[in-house]
Amino acid sequence: MLSLPEFKEKTIVMVFTTEGQKFSFLNDNVVVKNIDDETVLQTTCHRMLALWIVGNGTFTTGLLERSKKFGFPIAHLSQNLKLTGIWNAPTEGNFLLRKKQYHYEDLVIARHLVANKLRNQLVTLKALRQKTGLCKTAIVLINLYLVQLPTTTDLTSLLGVEGVAAKVYFGAMFEKMDWKGRKPRVKSDILNVLLDMGYTYLFYFVENMLHLYGFDVYKGVYHTNFYKRKSLVCDLQEPFRCIIDQAIKNAHGLGQIHADHFELRKGQYTLKYAQNKHYTKILLKAILAHKEAIFLYCQQYYRAFMRQKAIEEYPVFDLTN
Repeated sequence: MLSLPEFKEKTIVMVFTTEGQKFSFLNDNVVVKNIDDETVLQTTCHRMLALWIVGNGTFTTGLLERSKKFGFPIAHLSQNLKLTGIWNAPTEGNFLLRKKQYHYEDLVIARHLVANKLRNQLVTLKALRQKTGLCKTAIVLINLYLVQLPTTTDLTSLLGVEGVAAKVYFGAMFEKMDWKGRKPRVKSDILNVLLDMGYTYLFYFVENMLHLYGFDVYKGVYHTNFYKRKSLVCDLQEPFRCIIDQAIKNAHGLGQIHADHFELRKGQYTLKYAQNKHYTKILLKAILAHKEAIFLYCQQYYRAFMRQKAIEEYPVFDLTN
C-alpha cells in the first residue's frame, strides 16, 4: 500500500490534448508530443498519482504497461469532462475487502458521512465574512438537522435530512451569486456548471484514492447500488464537497469567473473549451490543498472498515485543518 511520505511526492498529471497529440514513454517518463513531434510534456512515472487525459489523442501500449508497473490509473475524459474510460491500478484483487463490502448492511457509516458533510457546511458558512440573515438562519437550521441525524432509522429519512440541509446551505452560501437552486448535470446556469466541474474532479480524486486499496467502487454504504454508478465514490466524496463550494465562492469574490467564458446552447450553459484550463487550475488547486487529508481519510476508512471498527474510529474530515 502507498504510504503518506510516498503519496506526498506524487501528483496528478492532467493533459488537455489537441488532435494528433501522442502519449508514449522514455526511460520511465511519460512523454506527450504534438503532431510535429515536439515534446509538450515530460514527467517521471515515479511521481505520478494519476494521468487524466482531456480531449482527443492517442497513446501506446507501453504507456498502459507503465501504468500497471508504477500503479497509476489513466482516465480519459471528453472535452465536456465526461469520463469515457479508465485504466485502473493493480489493486482490484482485494477480495477480502470486497467480501466485507457486500456483507455490510447498515446506516451507521452513512449517518457518519452525512454528519461530517453537514459539519463542514457549518464551517463553510461560519467562515463567511458577511453573514446575512439567511446565512445565520441556515447555521441554526443545519445545527438542528445534525441533531436529527442519529434518529434516522431508514435511508429515506436520512436522504431527507441531507436534502433539506443542502437546500438551506446552498441558498445561504451562494446568496450573492444569483442562486437558483442546485440542478446537477442540467447546466441551467454558470454556477451549476462550475459545481458540476469541481465535483467531477473531486470525484475522480477520491476514486483514485479508493483504487489504492482495491475497493469495489460500485458498492456503496449510503448511495444505493445503481447500474454503472460508482456509489462508494459518491459516498466518500460527501465530506469534501465544501472544498469546491469554497473555491467557487472565492473565485467569484476575486473576479475570476467571467460570463463570456461560457456559451448558452439549447437552454444549457457550457464552458468554452479554451477556458477549461483556467477553471481547472482554480478547482484542482483547491482539491490538492487538501490532498494529504483526503489520502489519510481514505486510508483510515479502509483500515476501520476492514477491521470492522466502531464508528467513533472512522475518519472525520475537518475543513478547518
